[in-house]
Amino acid sequence: MSETKKTAYVFPGQGAQTVGMGKDLYDAFGSVKTLFRQADEAVGFPLAKLCFEGPEEELKKTSNAQPALVAVSFACLQAAQEVAGKNLPSPSFMAGHSLGEYTALAAAGAIDFSTTVYLARERGRLMYEAGLARPGAMMAVIGIEETALAEICQQHDTVIANYNCPGQLVISGAGENIARATESAKAGGAARTIPLQVSGAFHSPLMQPAVDGMAQVLAKVTFKDPSVPIIANVTAQPITSGSQIKAELLKQLYSGVQWQRSVEYMLQRNTGRFIEFGPGKVLAGLIRRISRESETVNIGDINAVKTLQG
Repeated sequence: MSETKKTAYVFPGQGAQTVGMGKDLYDAFGSVKTLFRQADEAVGFPLAKLCFEGPEEELKKTSNAQPALVAVSFACLQAAQEVAGKNLPSPSFMAGHSLGEYTALAAAGAIDFSTTVYLARERGRLMYEAGLARPGAMMAVIGIEETALAEICQQHDTVIANYNCPGQLVISGAGENIARATESAKAGGAARTIPLQVSGAFHSPLMQPAVDGMAQVLAKVTFKDPSVPIIANVTAQPITSGSQIKAELLKQLYSGVQWQRSVEYMLQRNTGRFIEFGPGKVLAGLIRRISRESETVNIGDINAVKTLQG
């Protein structure tokens, strides 16, 4: 790849978690052991044990999956930096998908790691509780145009929650409304619909109770200016100062994740390499759907980290 091409670091959101994630890095790096000790202290229970051993049903819970993914994704970055040193391309941008935005903030030095894990735990707890108070569902809709789906959402009081890549959108709302919107989407030519295993209507107005709670949590936190621009989920525009962060983190709870537009923003500014830190390869797959020319790298386990050795 031409050296003029820029690099972006990206971080996955909820759904990427798997039992066993991070264990190989924990065993291999003292620095990762330290991170997991800090994570355990931040949440007040053995988060590391849950990541490594499960059970899966517990790890999948919103309040557990969110801090777990932040911890493991950040550990992947730390291990990569330790092994590769200056050979790891420096980022010109960072971005995270939904929860992943928190990991990006930690990676860019806007908040420390322990605070990030604590915030992810509180976010997950509040989102789960909002889902109990105002039940809802989410549905991935494959193979339909955004404008057509937006019209369907308007008819059935639902919203587009994730703008993932061309032909892959996610809708969110009350369960009965999602069922009706799904039928309309199928009638309107959607190739497939896939229900998401989540505990509520994330990234929709039904998350308002979580917004109220998270505002109180964030009021106690001071954010520094990030070391590199973070492309915001809500606007697909760069966050460059700490003063912008709280509003973004509150708004992203009830607004659509503009992932495709975020990637396009970075592409338009000569980003040609995307490094995904964390379990799974969801974001790399989406990025390739948005731009086949882009180079994507996954750093999610010890084997991937070892490939960075000089």
